[in-house]
Amino acid sequence: MEPHVITRRDLLATTAQSIGIAGLATVLGGQASAATGPLAAKPPHFAPRAKRIIHLWMNGGPSQVDTFDPKPALEKFAGQRPGTVNLSTERKTTGLMPSPFRFTKHGRSGMDISELFPHLARHADDLCVIRSMHTNTPVHEASNWLMFTGYPQPIRPSYGSWLLYGLGSLNENLPGFVVLGEGQPVNGPSNWSSRFLPGIYQGCQVVLPTGYDPRKVLADLSDPYAAVDAQRRRLDFAQHLNSIHLRRQGEDNAFVANIESLELAYRMQTSASEAFDVSSETAATHDAYGISGPDLEAGKAYRRTFGRNCLLARRLLERGVRVVQIYTGNSQPWDTHGNNSKKHKDLASLVDQPIAALLQDLKQRGLLDDTLVVWGGEFGRTPTTEGADGRDHNHYGFTMWLAGGGVRGGMVLGATDEFGFKAVENRVHVHDLHATMLHLMGLDHEKLTYHYSGRDYRLTDVHGRVVKEIFA
Repeated sequence: MEPHVITRRDLLATTAQSIGIAGLATVLGGQASAATGPLAAKPPHFAPRAKRIIHLWMNGGPSQVDTFDPKPALEKFAGQRPGTVNLSTERKTTGLMPSPFRFTKHGRSGMDISELFPHLARHADDLCVIRSMHTNTPVHEASNWLMFTGYPQPIRPSYGSWLLYGLGSLNENLPGFVVLGEGQPVNGPSNWSSRFLPGIYQGCQVVLPTGYDPRKVLADLSDPYAAVDAQRRRLDFAQHLNSIHLRRQGEDNAFVANIESLELAYRMQTSASEAFDVSSETAATHDAYGISGPDLEAGKAYRRTFGRNCLLARRLLERGVRVVQIYTGNSQPWDTHGNNSKKHKDLASLVDQPIAALLQDLKQRGLLDDTLVVWGGEFGRTPTTEGADGRDHNHYGFTMWLAGGGVRGGMVLGATDEFGFKAVENRVHVHDLHATMLHLMGLDHEKLTYHYSGRDYRLTDVHGRVVKEIFA
């Protein structure tokens, strides 16, 4: 009997039949495509207002009464503790502490914004400020998980993974969900985990050191010992063996994710280096994002890192990445239990210019209309003081803002009480925020489900309402 010779076409077809990536069977030119795989773009439930999301994460919880929620009553009742602020918090607080920062009105909308954000204030008419956010607990870990996964324990998929699962990616050669930042944030990878969803939807964290080499943006991105065509042949053979193993062993999400990740990694060899190379940007762009020139003052290196990540986020979105999260405050968190005023001033000065540059850049390139920008932390801070001049965690009421992506600019939704402690008007829970984000992306949060362990799961669990009041 003549031995059967496995051709490349046979190999790819076998792999495709085994793991469900039909596109592999027709790819003979050396580039596999995600277009028909698990990252393929999928139709939304209805017409979307946004195609992509940038989440600017202020790790630690910024103070709403020092940033976007002015409360004149704090000055009038400074040092006092009215009954309305006798709310249980993580640590002991005493009397009311006024904000030292001046609020002024900006834009045609006359939006009140603190002097902490002079650059961002020029974009007041692009911002939709939600002053009535609230969450479940004043604990960093649980509130981070709730904000990113819709559940206060590390057992659910991130909203970025849900979006990839529901919509697929907009690119073939880069991860659909990228996480940028400095250091390791609270909870680390569990914030962007795919958990029980297929592993290909996991967020890809990229932490870039100062002076990084874009060719080495990810470890082991290229093989120094084999040409690209040789790598392709080697990968094809490995995938053939993988497909045989999978056919014998049956359904295995982790194994399938590994197979799919190998294909994506192969395609990323050139695409990732190009996407993360900001040297091709103009000097004016570098100046706008605050990433040019020497670090003349302490902390400016931090601003350059954040500014560079904002610029990289724009570059990634242009290349079809669906979700980009930028973590900031990991090494210098907004967790101001002491020295609240100075720390907020320092932290705001490091993120203000890059965020304003990002909004302007997206607008000039026609991307802001269908890019949803989300800013905020896991909760806010108390209007009462902890120690001499600190503010404790506050989950009863805090502020987040959205921009672009089909939301109304120049508007304020909701309100906290007269001291800024508790959301009292048009209250918006984190579940509501998630439902709204999914809706803007064209997904019904009640229909985006995944069957696991005997039941259907969704990002919003059994909660959530779409906040349609903020739609443009």
